[in-house]
Amino acid sequence: MSMQSRNLPVGVRVVLGISRKCCARVSFNRNVLNQSLVFFLTFMSYTFYHAARKPISVVKNVLNQNCSNLIPPTNTTDDNWCDWAPFDGPNVKVLLGYLDSSFLFSYAIAMFFSGFIAERVNLRYYLSTGMILSGLSCILFGLAYENQIHSLTYFIIVQMFGGIVQTTGWPGVVTVMDNWFGKGKKGFIFGVWNSHTSVGNIVGTLIASRFVETNWGLSFIAPGALIAIGGVLVFLFLIPDPKDTGCNIPTSPITRKNLQPQSRGLLDGRYERINTQPYSEEEESSQIESDLSDDQCNADESETNGKVRTEGSPILSNMPDKPVGFFKALVIPGVMEYSLCLFFAKLVSYTFLYWLPRYIKSSTTLSASTSADVSTFFDVGGIFGGIIAGALSDSTNMSATTCLFMLLLAVPSLYLYDVPVVFENQIILTGLLLVSGALVNGPYALITTAISADLGSQHSSRALATVTAIIDGTGSIGAALGPLLAGLVGNWFGWISVFYMLMLSNTFAILLLSRLVWNEWKHFCNTRRID
Repeated sequence: MSMQSRNLPVGVRVVLGISRKCCARVSFNRNVLNQSLVFFLTFMSYTFYHAARKPISVVKNVLNQNCSNLIPPTNTTDDNWCDWAPFDGPNVKVLLGYLDSSFLFSYAIAMFFSGFIAERVNLRYYLSTGMILSGLSCILFGLAYENQIHSLTYFIIVQMFGGIVQTTGWPGVVTVMDNWFGKGKKGFIFGVWNSHTSVGNIVGTLIASRFVETNWGLSFIAPGALIAIGGVLVFLFLIPDPKDTGCNIPTSPITRKNLQPQSRGLLDGRYERINTQPYSEEEESSQIESDLSDDQCNADESETNGKVRTEGSPILSNMPDKPVGFFKALVIPGVMEYSLCLFFAKLVSYTFLYWLPRYIKSSTTLSASTSADVSTFFDVGGIFGGIIAGALSDSTNMSATTCLFMLLLAVPSLYLYDVPVVFENQIILTGLLLVSGALVNGPYALITTAISADLGSQHSSRALATVTAIIDGTGSIGAALGPLLAGLVGNWFGWISVFYMLMLSNTFAILLLSRLVWNEWKHFCNTRRID
């Protein structure tokens, strides 16, 4: 068995063994199949990560409600059928804010360490372990219902544990995606892929809303079981790096052509010998055409004729690629600006994530379950927002300008939440949720995916997870503050004050992008002048 075969997950090895016996004569493009599998598994993984985060925002509506207007179920003997101690007092918004913040602050702090770890371990093990533990934390919260647990300390500890283990997700999936989808323009494909965030929110909301009014414990247990099963699938099938398969590392011909001849073998990872003499133009053109036509990446070939070689290459031994430290990653140009911008952008997004169902219920006559279902239109808008932001970034090569444009438009959309007629008409409300979801989540999606991947991979292939963790970790501090401040501000000054806070946060995010936007326009003008 070759080194590549031993590196493959057991599930992939089983499938390959079956395919060789029953489909030996069928020709297929192994690279495309591997990329499709990676896209699906990473998309599924982070969908389940977000699905496991969402139930708390749905269950808030039944942890504390106006019991005087409700009739107890005929089949219950539970004294806490209506609300749930300790969330049955006048300071309920503050206590619920503590739950959100205990998860999110733990997530934000642990994220900085998670990126450091992700650069140094096998990402398949890292992601699968994190998903199973995330499922466990979700199930532990749901078991409080079955076991009549009313300890605030218990809920906070479970939330903190959940926040820590959830940090395994983002650095892992972004690094795996960047490994497989190369270094060219990827705003659109990352925009489509990043819809997993909104899809996960929708899935988590729909699952939680099915049980929230009968057994809110199942609102947590069902998503917890789902992500744990997903972790098993990742362990069985995820291939974190193309080198594990013996396939060509995805890269564009232009990128390879600009490299020194002796470096091209490192990118392809498949030559037995490296010619250290410079290629002539004819040889170089012939070599590139040969590489591009080598579509069939077949594990059988790598075992029989020795074409594939990913270890022991002279290039690999002469060009070590060591993981980049935290402070070196921090000073990469653009990392600080995008990190701080994401701090405020994610503050807005996560305030909606954790409080929108409760705000809709308090502003309309809808039930807790229906309010949760209606809130999913915000996440549907987020799917389109991420795709639009990625496509605009690719077509203009102006990522910061794309983010600033959408953040500017988001401010008036947030103001509309103060207009009473919006909540009197469900069609208008749905439209506002779609538009504001696209404008709020579009920049957030672009910064955490394509921009983070570009910043990390431009410096070093071993800086990506660390850069991603720095940007998302800083953003997660804002995500932790947002729901906490929403609970405090809403309790002191009313709901509308929360939306003014969100508009102010968006304004700060816009200001932090100003230098990057200025540089992009200077570059654009200089390019036009040269042309």
